[in-house]
Amino acid sequence: MTGHRSRILITGGSGFVGRALVRLLSAEHEVLVFDALTFGRDRFTPAELGRIQLVEGDVRDTLAVAQTIARFAPEILIHLAAIHFIPHCERDPATALAVNVAGTVNLLTAAPAGCRFVLASSGAVYRPDEAPHREDVSALAPSDIYGLTKLQAEQFLRHFAGARGIAGVAARLFNVVGSGETNPHLLPEVAMQLRTGDREVRLGNLWPKRDYIHVEDAAAGFAALALRGDVAPGEMLAVNLGTSHQHSVAEMLDHMRQAAGFDFRVIQDPARTRLVDRPFLAADIDRISERFGWRPTWSIQEAVRDLWHHPDFSPRLFGPAAGPVVAT
Repeated sequence: MTGHRSRILITGGSGFVGRALVRLLSAEHEVLVFDALTFGRDRFTPAELGRIQLVEGDVRDTLAVAQTIARFAPEILIHLAAIHFIPHCERDPATALAVNVAGTVNLLTAAPAGCRFVLASSGAVYRPDEAPHREDVSALAPSDIYGLTKLQAEQFLRHFAGARGIAGVAARLFNVVGSGETNPHLLPEVAMQLRTGDREVRLGNLWPKRDYIHVEDAAAGFAALALRGDVAPGEMLAVNLGTSHQHSVAEMLDHMRQAAGFDFRVIQDPARTRLVDRPFLAADIDRISERFGWRPTWSIQEAVRDLWHHPDFSPRLFGPAAGPVVAT
């Protein structure tokens, strides 16, 4: 598909990874963004809006999904819209199920036969383990609601791929970091606390190790999965999207100290400790490298510096009282 101007529909295109992906693809392809605009209407510049079609809609709305897909007739559908933040999924599993699973089924039901359907899945589908997770070896046994919904979405993708000749790719995305975050994950939380003038941060567990990928690398990975490689109609291929390197919370805090240029104290707060928190999560990325020609380009130090110097947080990230966070 490389070199061809494709019609690409992206759900969740104004989100964290979605916005970076839309900016990347809209330069050379016809892009329609289907998004509930949960994070506001100002995520794109006027110039960017001039290059895309933006449709406000909810993936749970069966009719809106079907009408939008029928009208646009995408060759490629990249499904990013989801309830991502694990604590939100744990507090409201019914909504997580409705958005992450039923919403995916709505899109698959309406997707044109023969299209390529790239699902944003998650490393959370894997059983907690101490070794880097491999798509064809590691056991699938999610330890939280979010992971369960993503595994179910993959299963529906596999079914519809076989039934309707869709070329399915389940991108098992690992922890994303960088400018433009839309969920209150670890590093945005730390940056927000420090930017209010505090020199101490309150956090939960410090021992978990995660595979952190920069948002621009994640966007480039999704673009590769959409446009490159040989995925046959009827096939569903699971592909890890990470870096193969893992870092503890304590290591990430050291990188934040270097990026910020000052020291700070860490206080472990039981109120911020997740009841569901796997100790280790890392991707084996041989498959995406070999079949789709993608490898990450950002180092973890560069990713943390980007977050610190260009946070671009929405006021909705930490509530209206937080206000916008701008670079200094």
